[in-house]
Amino acid sequence: MMACYFDEHDCEPTNPEEQYRQNALLELARSLLQGIEIDVGLYNTSEWDQRLPPPAAKGIVQNLPMVVITPAQAEKGVKCPVCLLEFEEDETVRKMPCEHFFHSGCILPWLGKTNSCPLCRLELPTDNEEYEEFKKDKEHKKQQKHRLENLHDAMYT
Repeated sequence: MMACYFDEHDCEPTNPEEQYRQNALLELARSLLQGIEIDVGLYNTSEWDQRLPPPAAKGIVQNLPMVVITPAQAEKGVKCPVCLLEFEEDETVRKMPCEHFFHSGCILPWLGKTNSCPLCRLELPTDNEEYEEFKKDKEHKKQQKHRLENLHDAMYT
């Protein structure tokens, strides 16, 4: 049998009806959270958890903006995070959505293997439908768990 909220937190309910209501809500929240864990088990998500994500979508990679290194950036010694060489003034480089700069010859082969920024791991879309579905499902489960935790916290604060 599941311990009641008040026993777990060493506190007293305001009245028996309130205790029953809060215990029922706590049991509902617990069963929903347990359901999420069971639900995760139904999908083979561990395959993508163990593998490198697929390459970034070709269209996205081809359309990464080209930017010219400013004198101020060159003076600061801004480097390509892949090869660690400093960018030269007026050099044309690729800019990722996360605002990181790379030599084309460094970032394009990388994005041909996996979809994330090598510096901050921001993920670009892929052309792999299975992986995109996995990402959506993972985000949905994360949001659902967050909503349930907020519901639980709201009931007992």
